[in-house]
Amino acid sequence: MVNELNVEDGEYSEPVSPTAQYFNSSVLSVCVLAVLDSEIPIDDSPALGLLKHVFLPISPRFSSLMIAMEQLPHNRPLWNIHIIKYPTSNAAGNIIFKLHHSLGDGYSLMAALLSCLQRADNPSVPLTFPSLTSAPNPNLSVRGTSIYRNIPKVLRSAFNTVSDFGWSLMKSSYVEDDISLIRSGNPGVEFKPVVISTMTFSLDDIKQIKTKLRVTINDVITGIIFLGTRLYMQEGRNKLNNEHSTALVLLNTRAIREYKSVKEMHKPCAEKVWGNQFAFLHVSIPELTSLESLNPLDFVWKAQKLIQRQRNSGAIFLTARLLEWLRKFKGPEATAKYIYSTIKNSSMALSNIIGPVERMALANHPIKSLYFMMIGGPESLTIAMVSYMGKLRVAFKTEKGFIDPEKLKVIYPECF
Repeated sequence: MVNELNVEDGEYSEPVSPTAQYFNSSVLSVCVLAVLDSEIPIDDSPALGLLKHVFLPISPRFSSLMIAMEQLPHNRPLWNIHIIKYPTSNAAGNIIFKLHHSLGDGYSLMAALLSCLQRADNPSVPLTFPSLTSAPNPNLSVRGTSIYRNIPKVLRSAFNTVSDFGWSLMKSSYVEDDISLIRSGNPGVEFKPVVISTMTFSLDDIKQIKTKLRVTINDVITGIIFLGTRLYMQEGRNKLNNEHSTALVLLNTRAIREYKSVKEMHKPCAEKVWGNQFAFLHVSIPELTSLESLNPLDFVWKAQKLIQRQRNSGAIFLTARLLEWLRKFKGPEATAKYIYSTIKNSSMALSNIIGPVERMALANHPIKSLYFMMIGGPESLTIAMVSYMGKLRVAFKTEKGFIDPEKLKVIYPECF
């Protein structure tokens, strides 16, 4: 049985922000799927009541209309919620949120989702989250090249900013990645069927690698993803064939240290404002130098150096400013075309969200696990990750008939 919860007929006056319009344009329409795995069979009466009376009123965006030349019908909301009562190998039932990206980015939507979830063991105590601070890396200065060590830090940062921002402009406008086993280059990929599959890893294993390399958990995760992707691209080949491939890493531009309540995010001049506050970073997927002497830790370290260098430049914030400039002076349609081209020219998209440490419950339904995924983009491969209760759930969205998700799921655990 599938129940679909939609908005009721009525008058609406709250429009979405202009920034959100480019997610619903003639070239781009992106949604976010959030899937909750329930430990017990779902009783839809209390679940639907909670979603209707708690989830929907938390933000005026959930009753908003697009600002457009042609108004969207009132009976077609920017969200759907489905309750799946059939048991699967992973859960006794599922609650699936399909939320249009114009409602908000991952940070906003996670805050909205958490507003109707409670700690399973003690609903009166708030959920807690892992620390979001980055660990210092004393090895970074030691492993840097001698020429970089002699350049003042400010000048190096300025050079990296110009270089990275220029490269981002080229990648978004003109330079496409090579056609490869993870990038079909087929027109209209966003309209083709996709397959969504997931894997689960232990955060304790990832923390062991983090401690050994003295990097962040995100560095380890990204390095493993890159290594697994390269090994998949190499599958069945007798010699190394490193196509030029980049990952589009989606980043939140808020100075995040914790999730804020949706009420706080809607306050005037809020520090963590609701909506879409994001930028993207083009990261070249490191090449394999040898299959015989491949050391996964060395590969993770190589990926970390690439990401750290770009993360320390100001290109991310210049990109965010560029999107805002495009929207103001050329309109949301031009901004949407730029974002579409940015995604299309890359080989894969990569995103992650931090989830709570404790077990959650929705209307007294304990949540065993959860994952999310962006759909509607013109890429053949998207990987989205979320942490929850000491585990990392990795979801793969793959172009059906082009990428083999089962091969991916065999290769990635080998990277540990």
